[in-house]
Amino acid sequence: MEKGDTSMAEEEQEAEETFSAHHLTIPQGLSQDEFDELRDSITEFHKYRLNTGQCSSLLAQRVSAPLDAVWSVVRQFDKPQTYKHFIKSCTVQEGFNMTVGCTREVNVISGLPAETSTERLDILDDDRHVTGFTIIGGEHRLRNYRSVTTVHGFERDGKIWSCCFGIVQYLVI
Repeated sequence: MEKGDTSMAEEEQEAEETFSAHHLTIPQGLSQDEFDELRDSITEFHKYRLNTGQCSSLLAQRVSAPLDAVWSVVRQFDKPQTYKHFIKSCTVQEGFNMTVGCTREVNVISGLPAETSTERLDILDDDRHVTGFTIIGGEHRLRNYRSVTTVHGFERDGKIWSCCFGIVQYLVI
């Protein structure tokens, strides 16, 4: 195979790849100014390469609380039920140390297309307020599920509030 043939095949493969477009669309609840201020972070942490059959979504949620207060809750990998109301319980191994690579076992409330989930912490950046995990096992219908959450603080019109962005990428089977 000649060198030109290889690069042509690579170019065709790149042309077929699809990326999420969350960095191009203003999430519901944000103004254009707020979105512009957050665009770099959204592009860095909430843009995924999507394979056939995969989808992703971006959720922006305002919280009437300072960034540090929101981050102190969101960063707790071992206590997701504190703010994720569809989680019944979460257990971690004895001697749990919250570092990248640690895992948790989550039990989901009934009525959802899942029972349990084994999840691995992929990122925890306290300086940039970013956390994320991948589902690596359990009784559920999701495959290739990844989630990244970032927290951003704002002060507008004399009010202090935070914005949490959560993005998920997954394939439902």
